[in-house]
Amino acid sequence: MSDQKSMLEVYLQEYEKLKEEQSQRIGFRDNLLYVTLGVFGAVVSFTVSNKANYYALLVIPWVSLILGWNYLVNDEKISAIGRYIRLTLAEKIKENTGNPEIESIFGWETAHRSDNRRKRRKIEQLIIDEITFVLSGIIALITFWILVSNAPVVVNILGVIELVLLIILAVEIFIYADLAKGR
Repeated sequence: MSDQKSMLEVYLQEYEKLKEEQSQRIGFRDNLLYVTLGVFGAVVSFTVSNKANYYALLVIPWVSLILGWNYLVNDEKISAIGRYIRLTLAEKIKENTGNPEIESIFGWETAHRSDNRRKRRKIEQLIIDEITFVLSGIIALITFWILVSNAPVVVNILGVIELVLLIILAVEIFIYADLAKGR
């Protein structure tokens, strides 16, 4: 019984640490949106201040890629922590308490995933993520190509590489959107 109680304490400490990490990652992830918008604003402001600055538009796709990838990685870890708590840690605790009939331990971990508007919210978030981290970079590239029609071949190749990487990011954001409901 003492071993069982100490294991339960270990699991509960693990839960607390996971929730702490999840909370920190949520804050970091959400702040990436504001940082991205701030950087875009600064680059666009610099770009429109002088025709010689049009090349600065090529910075936006890199910002989109780097910050978008960080956003995606943190979002995936947030979901992975929740999934681990729901599917693994909750089961370990159920087994440890000797009461496997308990329907839900850590009810919030599944409750917030089960409301009727979850799928709509997640689709809206997916669209916002794609606009913020992909479409903005693509628009910057297209704008650059329109404004600087005589760019050197190397610069255009760089733009094509950026475009391909943005498309890859778009696919990854879609894959990791976590539209599922419930457990």
